[in-house]
Parts: sequence; structure tokens; C-alpha cells
Amino acid sequence: MERTLELTSSAFKHNGTIPAKYTCDGSRELSPPFTVSGVPEGTRSLALIMDDPDIPQAVTEARGIEVFDHWVLYNIPAPSAGVKKEILEGTSVGTAGLNSAGTEGYVGPCPPPHYEPREHHYVFTLYALDSLLSLGTGATKGAVLDALKSMLIEKAELIGRYARE
Repeated sequence: MERTLELTSSAFKHNGTIPAKYTCDGSRELSPPFTVSGVPEGTRSLALIMDDPDIPQAVTEARGIEVFDHWVLYNIPAPSAGVKKEILEGTSVGTAGLNSAGTEGYVGPCPPPHYEPREHHYVFTLYALDSLLSLGTGATKGAVLDALKSMLIEKAELIGRYARE
């Protein structure tokens, strides 16, 4: 299957630096703007997950997690196939899931500067689904990923980086 789904941001390029405005050094709850394009035929909803695989060992041990989930968003209305759609910064589209901070919604990058690596990679994964997820608000990333397995048409990834002074 040819990959056409794409997730981009006007705030940063793939593997580029996420502006401080969208982190704990700016507004911790303001997500970057995104554009979705190349949505495949048959897509009824989108899901977006942002996580940080670079968390320090101390956080892994203290919280019992391998990855910090910054954002879990699902049942985002899908645009028609071939139509570009902007998911604007700070807006509430779709259904908010539970992040690793224990809250619903976006929590911006905030790598602890006293641990290595100082710069973290933030992975934004967009999923095109053939149905809506039968989950209420506050579902975890694990619950969303389990629920979408049988509905997945295609996925796309965008990576941003951030380091604190």
C-alpha cells in the first residue's frame, strides 16, 4: 500500500526543534499547529498520539513507564480524502485521552535539564481509522492503541526535538 497520509506543522519541520512557545517554557497547554493531508479513502476518524521515548531512567523507575505520553487525542473528524485539514494550536477537536501527567489534553515538552539526554525527541503519530473509537474521554494511550488495531488504515509520523537550558 502506498503511503500518502502526512502530518506536518508550520511551527517545526520533521526532526526540527519545537518552539518554546509549545513547551513548559512557554504555554504548557498550547499544542503546535498541525496540517493533515493525504487522508486515505474510507477514513472516518483520526487519532493523534504524542510521546517522549527519551525519558530519564529515574523517571522510568519512579513512574514505572518507558515512554511519557504527552497527548492522546482520538475521534478527530476526518476530512475528505485528498483534502488538507488544519488542526489548529490549542483547539479542542476530537476526544481527549489521558496523558502520563494524569490529565486530559496536551502537555508540552519539558525535558528535565539535569538528566541526559538533555534533548528529547517527541513523536507525533497520526492514525487514519475506518471508524470512530468506542471510548469515552480519558482513555489511555494503551486503550486507544488496542482499540484502533482493527480499524487502522494508515499512519504517519512527525518528530520534533526540544532541549531546555
